[in-house]
Amino acid sequence: MLMIEYRDLGWWYWLVTAILLTFGVAGFAEAFLWAIGLTLVQLVHFAIREGGPNAFPVQVRFWYLMLLLLALPQPLQWIFWIPTIGTWAQLIFGYCTMARLVSLFPRNRREPLSWGLVLRTFLAAPIRGNILQGLPPAAK
Repeated sequence: MLMIEYRDLGWWYWLVTAILLTFGVAGFAEAFLWAIGLTLVQLVHFAIREGGPNAFPVQVRFWYLMLLLLALPQPLQWIFWIPTIGTWAQLIFGYCTMARLVSLFPRNRREPLSWGLVLRTFLAAPIRGNILQGLPPAAK
């Protein structure tokens, strides 16, 4: 199922970021710096819009930025393939691996960490909104 959210400003931020990362992995390394800069702008914008750094969308963008910074040194630039592929998956299908991972952090989950929660989190179908709204309930 396609989830192209062209009416959402966040989607456009991710689209430009994905394009920049694609240029970067294609050999134009300076595009990685542009992607990092745009992610920083997006982080600040969402922190203001969402009312602070603890909002879930801000957390996702923060950890995404950390992944991009981790990949910046030349020997680690192969890591840029991960957010490049992941960002395209999020743009086209609405599946955001980073959001799912961040949803498992202690401040974001409503139940103890377990293999069941991890499986439900990563295997849940993409939804509009964020993964915290669409996780299936724990089995009783």
